[in-house]
Amino acid sequence: MIDIASVLLVDRAGRILLQLRDAYAPRHPNVWGLPGGHREPGETVDQTALRELREETALTPDAGLRPFGTPQVPEVNRMKHYYWGGTSARQEDVVLGEGAAIVFVPPDELFDGRPYMPGTAEVLARFLAAPEYAEARRAAGG
Repeated sequence: MIDIASVLLVDRAGRILLQLRDAYAPRHPNVWGLPGGHREPGETVDQTALRELREETALTPDAGLRPFGTPQVPEVNRMKHYYWGGTSARQEDVVLGEGAAIVFVPPDELFDGRPYMPGTAEVLARFLAAPEYAEARRAAGG
């Protein structure tokens, strides 16, 4: 099974960082998702989450990342590992390292009809309703 780490990064205003995959993405091009990617040989999934976040955005969470959930996607041989964290970074601190765009999106705009990677909308809805979301805002200084 292939391990994939994705990050729910929350800023002080409670916005969540989303990535618009570009047309060249090998899976699910031109849709929105969370920063993240595949685990490399020799690294833990925790390390994958931090590495992918840095590579794709140049950001790091203020107080580390914590696990949020690990759903299996057996039909495509994937194990998704979701992490959350808070950041005091602003939109202008984001460096686009991969994809077509990476933006902090307010919670009330997350479900405005944008196309998402499979499972992303469900994870976002679950996260917004979870105590971890409020904790992430506090960790970001919000």
